[in-house]
Order: sequence, then structure tokens, then C-alpha cells
Amino acid sequence: MSKPLPEITFKAVILGILLSMILAGANAYLGLFAGMTASASIPAAVISMGVLSLFKKHNILEDNIVQTAASAGESLAAGVIFTIPALLLMGYWETFDYMEIAKIASVGGLIGVLFTIPLRRALIVEAKLTYPEGIATAAVLEAGNAKSSDAEDEVQGGLRLLTLASITAALMKLGQQGFALWHSAIEGATSMGRSVFGFGMDLSPALISVGYIVGRNISILVFAGGVISWFVAIPIYTAIYGFEGDAMDAANTIWDTKIRYLGVGAMVVGGIWSLIKLFKPLMVGIQASLKAYSSVKNGEVLKREENDIPIKYVGIALLVLMIPVFMIYNDILPTPQLAILITVIMMVFGFFFSAVAAYMAGVVGSSNNPISGVTVATVLFASLLLLAILGAGSLQGAAAAIMVGAVVCNAAAIGGDNLQDLKTGHIVGATPWKQQVMQVIGVLSAAIVLGVVLDILHTAYTIGSPTLSAPQATLMKAVAEGVFQGNLPWNMVIMGAIIGVIIIALDVRQERNGSDFRIPILAVAVGIYLPISLTTPIFIGGMLAHFGDKMGATDSTKKKGLLLAAGMITGEAIMGILVALPIFLTANKDWWPTYDGFNWLGPILIIAIAIWFITTLKTDRTEVGEN
Repeated sequence: MSKPLPEITFKAVILGILLSMILAGANAYLGLFAGMTASASIPAAVISMGVLSLFKKHNILEDNIVQTAASAGESLAAGVIFTIPALLLMGYWETFDYMEIAKIASVGGLIGVLFTIPLRRALIVEAKLTYPEGIATAAVLEAGNAKSSDAEDEVQGGLRLLTLASITAALMKLGQQGFALWHSAIEGATSMGRSVFGFGMDLSPALISVGYIVGRNISILVFAGGVISWFVAIPIYTAIYGFEGDAMDAANTIWDTKIRYLGVGAMVVGGIWSLIKLFKPLMVGIQASLKAYSSVKNGEVLKREENDIPIKYVGIALLVLMIPVFMIYNDILPTPQLAILITVIMMVFGFFFSAVAAYMAGVVGSSNNPISGVTVATVLFASLLLLAILGAGSLQGAAAAIMVGAVVCNAAAIGGDNLQDLKTGHIVGATPWKQQVMQVIGVLSAAIVLGVVLDILHTAYTIGSPTLSAPQATLMKAVAEGVFQGNLPWNMVIMGAIIGVIIIALDVRQERNGSDFRIPILAVAVGIYLPISLTTPIFIGGMLAHFGDKMGATDSTKKKGLLLAAGMITGEAIMGILVALPIFLTANKDWWPTYDGFNWLGPILIIAIAIWFITTLKTDRTEVGEN
């Protein structure tokens, strides 16, 4: 019997912690800016292979451990920034509380890790779900650890591309955000009669890269949601009620106060639909998992590759974690009895939605997971429950609903990502319990830094402003406050729910017809809720991925395209934080000198980025061979 390769080594743990912190910060900026986040498993794997190759001894399982910790950190960022800033936006917090953020993020993330441990066998071994990003990460690890000079050259080439893309996007962000050389977006609106039509495009390499990563189908649907808002709903609304002043300002005001609530209704329907659709297969899978653990208890010996953290320890840890969850809610709610009730409700929601996220990640990938939908459904339900108990106008009740959503969102975000990592480990022969330990380490590492990152970004850009709009957090705040203040535009929410039902019916029809173009409701709902200036570059990125397929892009060129996109996202996000740092330290929002007159440069650079993607995806004929 061959000796198993070392996995949790000192160098792998240190690198995993560092990447978890860095990628958590980068994803926090991306989510606050774009309302969407992207998986970091593949770039983390490439960085790990590049760094660990400097050591005499390293192996594929160490690289897998590093990407496991790193991707756990970036996923936790999504759970935090989709919810926690709402507490500041609604005035419950005056500043970001580092310790409170770390506590909420750690508890929610750890619950997510624990909830998904019994699901690994159910969804990966028994149900054999695809987990596309997990498979892709495994392929990258296997190719990069092949014992050949070509494999080493490919790893180093990928690392160079990732670095060059990061530097390019960082310099563009510095020019635009730091020195204000060009406007961040191209926007305009026109009126036809009483109707207003608005359009815009953010000049962001990161948004184009997000579109490239999520692909043609999702980017089309996100853009379609924007079209519903800006080319259908706003024109109809202004035709009925009219508008005053500048057309673009009017369009933005109407979208902000009325139309975006169509997205709220669609998201709630999407979250509920996800739970209904997946309830039966999840129950079957969980029963299979518990049956397998029962067999182990009766004396069956598991292979190393099938050895999870024992289920009894998982149960004990979950019971222990209910204590800090209770303490979080007890600090907000008027009675301990109510805090106990909300704690139990949160654990139930957390389990089901972590399971939904884990299942959906196996079908569509963690980048396309319905985290927003399940979280807004949780916040709405918690708000209505607390409204019935506490009465209208309670700021505490609205904040408590956000807290419930925060823990559930962190758990669900981690749930989907962790199963992707465990799928990768299943393919490369990793030990599950060791990956689960590293997921815990990744969660705790990211939780430490996210409060600081939020404070830096808020000081420099003001979270909730047009510069850093925090779409999901603004959505959660609007739902919770709207329920307690009685001013939620229910007519728009209901119309959005109807739109959601229609889209679900269309998607069911597509499924029955065996179409490869599906219509997941939450992708459209996110597009309805986002400004069209964000959905347009995401659409362009998705089309670039589609054109790459049409040009005959190989697996190798697609991987290069993915690394190019990941580098763009990381570079822009990290520079966004670095630009904010001197403003945070000096409390001077005018710290950076600005230079006007270069507005022509932004569009030219974005066109150059698109060309870079196309040339990267263009297949070299020598690569595929001549006939």
C-alpha cells in the first residue's frame, strides 16, 4: 500500500490563510460594486501551484488544501456583504463593528461547513452531481501537477497571465477611481412622448470578467432582467405617471424607488421555488448519507478518501454554535424567549438553504448559486414574523431580521462553495475531513479581515452610494424596513412575483423540451434589481465566452480565458481597496489628485480588454493539430 501524500502542511496552511484573506477582501469589493461574486477556486489553485513549486517537496493534495481554504474565504465574503452593510444603511449601526462582524461571519460560516458535511456523501458520492467548477479545478490541479516540463510551463504561463491581467485591471482602476482620468460609466436616457428609456455601461474589466465566468446563458438572462426594468417597466411607469427633470435622473429615481422591487418579488419567488424543487431529492440524499454513517457505526471501515468529520461531532458542534447565535439575537431582541425562537428558526432555514445552495452548486456551479433569492426570502419571512410579535416601526425588529438573513446567507454561501471543493478533492483523492478542517480555517481567516475591509471601503466610497452601491445589502434593508414601516411597495413586489412565476413556467417548459438554454429565475431577478450599467458589461463578457466557443476554443484556451478573467477581477478589486486605504487612514476623501480630460481613454481600454479576451480564446492551429 502506497503511503498517502501529505495534505495539511505548514506551507499549505499559511498560503491558504493568506489567500483566504486576500480573496475575501477582493470578493467583498466586487460584491459591493457589482452585486455578484465569482468563484476563486481555479485562480487559487494556479497561485498555489506556482508558489508551492518553489519548494523542493509539494504535491497535488497540498494545492487542493490551499484552494479549499482560499475559496471558503471568498465565499464567506459574499455572505457578509450581501447582508451586514444593511445594518449600517438602516441606521442600526453607526460604524462597522469589527468584532460583531467577525462573530456573525464566523458563526454563519462554521454552521455552513457543518451543515454540508453530511451532504458530501449524499450529493457527491450517491447522487453524483456534476459540480462543474469542482471538476474544472480538479482538471487544473491534475494538469499542473503532471510530471512533465510542459505541465510546469503551463502552470508558470497561467500564473504570468493571471498576474498580467491583475496588474492591467489594477492600473485601470487606479486611473479611473484614484486619479479620475475618465468617468466610471457611459450613461444616457431619452424620452419618447411621456416614456423614458435609460441605458448605461460601466467601464469595468471586472464586470466583463464576471460575465465571461458565468457564461452566455446566465449573462443573457441577467441582461434580460435589466431590459425588463429599463426598456419595459420604466417606460410603462413614466407613460402612466410622467416624470420631471432630466430623463436619466428621473429613470434612476424611478428605478430606485419603484421598479427594482419587481426584482424583490421575483427573488422571493425564486428562493421559494428553489426550496420546493429540491426538497425531495435533498431528503433522499440525506437519508442515503445517514444510512451510510449508520453502516460505519456498525463496523464498516471507510477508505481514507471517504472519511468525513464524524457525524456525532458535527451534531455536538452545531448544538454548541447555537449558544453564540442565541447571544447575537438576544442582544437585539427584547426577550430571551424570542431570541431562542429566532435561533431555532435560523437553524432550520440555515440547514435547508445550505442544502439548496449545495445542491444548486452541483448543477449550475457556485458562481450561479441562488444566494440572493434564499436570503431575501429569509429576511422577508423573518420580518413578517417579527412584525407580528413586535409590531410596526421597530428598528430592532428590522435589524434582527437582517441578522437572521446574515447567518443564513453566510451558511448558504459556504454550503455551495464547500461542496465544490469536496468534489475537487473526491476527484484528486483528498481526505474529506482534512478539507473540512481547512474550510473552517478559511472561514475564520476571512472573518477576521472582512470588518476591516468594509470599514475601509465605507470611509472612502460610502457603501450605498453610486460608487459602491451594495445592491444586495440595499435590497435586504429595503425589505426589512419596508415591512416594519409599512411602506414596502407591495404592488411592485407582487408584480415581480408574477413575473417570477411566468419565468419559472418558461424554464419548466425549456426543461421538458431538453433545451440547453435554461431560464433560472434568480438570474433574471438579479438583472431586474441591478442598474443596467452593471448588467451591460456582464452581458458583453458572456458574449465573449460564447464567441470563444464559436471560434473553437479548446479546453486550454478556455482555461487561459478563465485565468484572464480571474486576474481582471482580482486586480480591480484589490486596487479598489488600495485606493481607499489612504482615504481611510487620513479621513480625507480628496486625498487623490484628479485629472480631467481623458474620458475618451476609458472606452478605448475596455475595447482593448475585449480584444484581449478574443485573442486569448482564439485557438492556435498548432495546438489542435493540422489535418
